Amino acid sequence: MSKRRGRMSEKQMLSRLRRNRQWFGLCLMLLTVLALFACVWKYTVIIRGQADEHNLTKSRLTQVTHTKTVLARRGEIVDADGNAIAETGNTYTVYAIIKHQYEGDKRKVVKDKVKTAQTLAKYLQMSETKILERLTPSSARTTQVEFGGAGSGLNLATKQSIQKEKLPGIHFSTTPARLYPNGIFASHEIGRTVATTTKTGLTKITGTMGLEKSFNSLLSGHNGQEQYQTDSFQYKIDGTTKIIKKAQDGGTVYTTINSNLQNYLESLMTTAQEKYQPTTMTATIMNAKTGAILATSQRPTYEPTTGSGLTNMWRSLLVQDVYEPGSVMKIMTLASAINSGNYNPNQYYKSGEVTVDGAKLYDWNKAGWGMIPLSQAFTRSSNVGMVKLEQTMGAKTWLSYLHKFGFGTKTNLHLPGESAGRIAYSSTPDQASTAFGQAISVTVAQMLRAMSAVADGGRMVEPRIVAKTVSGSGKETKYGKQELAKVVSADTATQVRQAMVKVVTDPNGTGGSYAIKGMDVGVKTGTAQISGSHGYLRGSQNYLHSVAAMVPSKNPNYIVYLTMKQPKITDGKSANDVLATIFKPLIKRAIALESNATSSVGTTMNTVGDFEGKNQNEVKNELQKAGFKVAVVGTGNEVVQQLPTANQQAMAGSRVILMTNGAMTMPSVSGWGKSDVLKLAQITGVKFKLKGEGYASAQTLKAGSLITGDGVTVTFTSK
Repeated sequence: MSKRRGRMSEKQMLSRLRRNRQWFGLCLMLLTVLALFACVWKYTVIIRGQADEHNLTKSRLTQVTHTKTVLARRGEIVDADGNAIAETGNTYTVYAIIKHQYEGDKRKVVKDKVKTAQTLAKYLQMSETKILERLTPSSARTTQVEFGGAGSGLNLATKQSIQKEKLPGIHFSTTPARLYPNGIFASHEIGRTVATTTKTGLTKITGTMGLEKSFNSLLSGHNGQEQYQTDSFQYKIDGTTKIIKKAQDGGTVYTTINSNLQNYLESLMTTAQEKYQPTTMTATIMNAKTGAILATSQRPTYEPTTGSGLTNMWRSLLVQDVYEPGSVMKIMTLASAINSGNYNPNQYYKSGEVTVDGAKLYDWNKAGWGMIPLSQAFTRSSNVGMVKLEQTMGAKTWLSYLHKFGFGTKTNLHLPGESAGRIAYSSTPDQASTAFGQAISVTVAQMLRAMSAVADGGRMVEPRIVAKTVSGSGKETKYGKQELAKVVSADTATQVRQAMVKVVTDPNGTGGSYAIKGMDVGVKTGTAQISGSHGYLRGSQNYLHSVAAMVPSKNPNYIVYLTMKQPKITDGKSANDVLATIFKPLIKRAIALESNATSSVGTTMNTVGDFEGKNQNEVKNELQKAGFKVAVVGTGNEVVQQLPTANQQAMAGSRVILMTNGAMTMPSVSGWGKSDVLKLAQITGVKFKLKGEGYASAQTLKAGSLITGDGVTVTFTSK
């Protein structure tokens, strides 16, 4: 019995073990299923973008989504006809990739370094040997190389010419740049910009001088933003770009400047400067009735694109520099005396010198002309005569007229850094000296404003160089004629202008150099001593010579004001003779342009189309039918660049320059004006040296020759 129970126990034990194994297998299977379910659940959660309380979708997007600043294009400064004086373009830097930077880099690398060097040497001012050295760096880790100054600042035509060569591994970066197509062109008034790189690598263009500075905010516009996604190799994924904020380009500043007059004036100024080397020189022509400055120039000046010459003079002589004007001030002295009832033309006085409160004041001719009537004081430019008028008026009355004429206060010319000038009036000799333009400091702009009262029937107008502005959003702000107080009566103004005519026509007058046959001209000349650290400078050359003219004197349309400091005149001419070489051709040109403007010839304005990428022969025919002259640069059949740029207004009969693909060749510039030659220099990126004045008559590089970086000299002569 006991054995049987033992065997039963053994069977039961085996059965129990079997059941245990079954339960264990079942539990193991259940745990496996649970673990699998947990894995599936976790994977599902991850797919849905959530793990450990982190949103993986957001993390993934943070890694591949980029925000980019979209730069606003800086607006233009244009002339009175809408032609660009300052505009924004691009310059380009060429670089070569000689080795991939990372695995998966899809950009092409340089394959044939010798061929690449030979080809680039055609377009860069760099030898084939030097280029090859750059393409073969000593460090094996170098993946990309540039070519220094020779490979940067390239214009669009050069970039496109290199691209046409289809050189593997040659790439370009783009940099926004400010361009001044006319070169030296009222440079201190138009101004200049600087380009800076921000911490994020953006190029920012900021106005630092002239209108570029005054209207910097309007010209700058507002940058935009866009988002896009990239793959693991940082390549942009198509279709993922999203505009967050649209960029608003800068607005436009419309000036009153007439480009034809301005370019001509710059030419006249350069000729006088090179020949007589004055330390400073200014010239301005203003519309007498509206105050619009039609042309203004100074020497020293500078080339705004390169900044060459800026270290010689960074100040605008139109509004920033003050000086003692000398005898031109006698226009205002005579007007004040007549208007206040203190002028007796038949009263005689002893010329030569006068003592005022112990101080002796002299005429420019110290010996004088004996006893002469006050009617000759203005004609002869007698300082003593003006002192007599100031004493008759009284210091208080004369000072009140100085203030009425605007001296001691700034004009509203919209140029930065303007000076207010100063009237020295603490002593009796100083009070008397202001009557002939000493002991008072003024700006050119102030003198123009004061003279406008005499030119325009007694009512003074504010000089202006800006006609209007249009913001990027289209808001227009006009800066029209601004009439100021009536300073003198119309009859007084007429009498002063008649006295100015006598300065030219009377045998005793000082302005005979400015007579123009058949033209009604009134002027007042000036010769002012120059103040130094120890009183006035001595010597025959230490004077500021000037002339103010009103044309036609009976009803002036123009005020012309010129100054010239310390010229070196060695050819026997007088200072007035030298200034007349600027005044006479300038006023003749102004009147000729006015005559043309009143006729139907050459006044039609047409829009220049967008011709880039089109056949040059078809474009040429289209432009000629529209009344334009056409010049073609290059041997190709496709237009790659144009001036004026697309959609600009240009006068019928003006010249459009087309740059084509292929070799860059020189056109014939015979008969061209300077403005057209400067456009050619801009579009080719080659430095042109301009000699003489008038119209192009000779060029050092023959028509059809390949244009290189050696520069071209063009000679101009008057027709």
